[in-house]
Amino acid sequence: MNEYIQSAKRVINIEVAAITALSDRLNERFTAACDLLFHCTGKVVVCGMGKSGHIGNKIAATLASTGTPSFFMHPGEANHGDLGMLSKGDVLLAISNSGETAELLNLLPVVKRLNVPVIAMTNSNSSSLGQYADIVIDISVAEEACSLGLAPTSSTTATLVMGDALAVALLDKKGFTSNDFALSHPGGSLGRKLLLSVEDIMLSGDALPLVQPDSTIAEALLEISKKGLGMTGVVDNDGSLIGVFTDGDLRRILDAKVDIHNATVSSVMTKGGKTTSKHELAVEALNIMEANKITALMVVDENRQPVGAFNMHILLKAGVL
Repeated sequence: MNEYIQSAKRVINIEVAAITALSDRLNERFTAACDLLFHCTGKVVVCGMGKSGHIGNKIAATLASTGTPSFFMHPGEANHGDLGMLSKGDVLLAISNSGETAELLNLLPVVKRLNVPVIAMTNSNSSSLGQYADIVIDISVAEEACSLGLAPTSSTTATLVMGDALAVALLDKKGFTSNDFALSHPGGSLGRKLLLSVEDIMLSGDALPLVQPDSTIAEALLEISKKGLGMTGVVDNDGSLIGVFTDGDLRRILDAKVDIHNATVSSVMTKGGKTTSKHELAVEALNIMEANKITALMVVDENRQPVGAFNMHILLKAGVL
């Protein structure tokens, strides 16, 4: 084993041990912190200096995206005016491994005057930050993964994981759903997947593949080829969907040696057929397709009249798959 891999394995083992040890810290203090954050009427203001600040930024972002309004406040800038970000109803989540970070401690008298409760994430209850805080969450580690024992490594990893534990515990308590998550991520692939409706992606109008019941199979195949969805809807004289004819139906009739030039599509179509509404979420329509092992779906209105259609390729292009 070369020295790079040996060093890397040592780092990973130390950090895994640090994370594992966190489970024993999930006690009444963790519960009290969760309750305080759950009942917070303002925002969770996360504050930390240096590496703790970088981790704090991530914790604030995770809280905000999972249903707990939060933002990061840099303690250095807070000492020069940004403390105005903090107001009554907020909770301060202060992060300092040593609990002695000067820039952070300088803020605490003003924070107390504002009657803003403080949750400290630190390695010592007896540190200055620990003594000042209303609730202390222990993020201490047995050792840093840095071979010099100096660079914050396992301690920052432990802090990040404890922050994730807080965020997800709150998410579960609030009943935060995937749709809620999508609303805060509209620009990402997940947002597109969870927010797109069928109407946003379906083909309609002249692009909609439709034939009459007395159309021949050959005519239905021409419609399928022309519209490119791998299927066509079959509608009665009132324009209501009575069935679908798909590539799968074609394979079955070829095996049965049906005369495609003379047989009508109504004699070989799948009667009824699976459908969805244009108001349905695209991801829900995808679930229908996967459950029924089909690759295309007709969209109908309340009178079963086709208003659209789409297939797996369209879902893939829209980022739903």
